[in-house]
Amino acid sequence: MARKIVNRKELRAEAEAAEKAEKAAPKKKATRAASTTPRKSRAKVAVEIRSKLFWGVFNQSMKRVALYEFSQRKQAEKRAEELTKSGKSQHFVQRVKEAISE
Repeated sequence: MARKIVNRKELRAEAEAAEKAEKAAPKKKATRAASTTPRKSRAKVAVEIRSKLFWGVFNQSMKRVALYEFSQRKQAEKRAEELTKSGKSQHFVQRVKEAISE
């Protein structure tokens, strides 16, 4: 099978014509440069959760038995003593912080 003969002069003329056309055409500005800048991350606004203190009466397995206002500590301790005397397990008073919803 015969090969096609490559005419180098014609190829050279086509390449030069393409270069002239490229020089004559207006150059476009690069739009990718603006899009490659990294996006700034938005900081999340911290949600403020309001909480309130209570006194909780707990048994030995950390199960809450009763809940009292923070100003009622004496009543909470009295209830813990009553439960300790009446039952087998010890009861104690501990601060409890709970979120309040408005």
